[in-house]
Amino acid sequence: MTGPVGVRLSATRTRTTNEHGQPLGRPVEWAGATAPTKDRVLEGRGVRLEPIGPQHVDDLFRALCRQDDDPVWTYLSWDRPRDRDQLATIVEQAAADPGRVTYAVVPVETDRAAGFCSLMRIDEEMGSIEVGAIAYGRQLQRSRAATEAMALLMRHAFDDLGFRRYEWKCDSLNGASRRAALRLGFVWEGRFRNALVYKGRNRDTDWFSITDREWPRVRQALDDWLDDGNFDDTGRQRARLAARPPQAAAPDKEQ
Repeated sequence: MTGPVGVRLSATRTRTTNEHGQPLGRPVEWAGATAPTKDRVLEGRGVRLEPIGPQHVDDLFRALCRQDDDPVWTYLSWDRPRDRDQLATIVEQAAADPGRVTYAVVPVETDRAAGFCSLMRIDEEMGSIEVGAIAYGRQLQRSRAATEAMALLMRHAFDDLGFRRYEWKCDSLNGASRRAALRLGFVWEGRFRNALVYKGRNRDTDWFSITDREWPRVRQALDDWLDDGNFDDTGRQRARLAARPPQAAAPDKEQ
């Protein structure tokens, strides 16, 4: 079974029919997931995810708010903070938001926050959760720590909290975000046109997901890539991350 532009939807393939001959979804024994809390630190080998707070503002301002950091903020809800107080307000609001848990991304080698990310749109009853509002400073971009941060969140959502569906959404014009989602093993599900208006412009939103059935394959690929043996003495990868599912289609370009 395939969806738009050939995306395989095997995880939702129907298994049975009812007495009327209508197809039914596969049976699921489901008791709900557990919501993430704002007091848990997620520890990795090279990075730590700490619930965000005022103690992170100075480091984040240095990492994300220089004059040449405007591209980091293009597809976020906020413009680049021009001073520390503006960033402090963003951090305060994120920490207080009851609908999300926002983390400061802290590389172990520096012990300084270099980015942030959130678990959001949390639906424990249906078992769906989204990762979003991701901002990485230059130290984190395209780094082993950046990938490990995403792996820590996935492992927390699936293995610790019991979610069935892990979502990634982005502006359809954000090519870097689309490529990152596919690299991390997400499957593109489609494009929601005219989904949002932000910063005075339209946003068509691309949807990606990983399901609990796909997670074991993605987890193994992430573990293999993050293994110390996959990096040489200079920190360069020996093999690329192979989390992308076979035969998964990429999102089309903006029409």
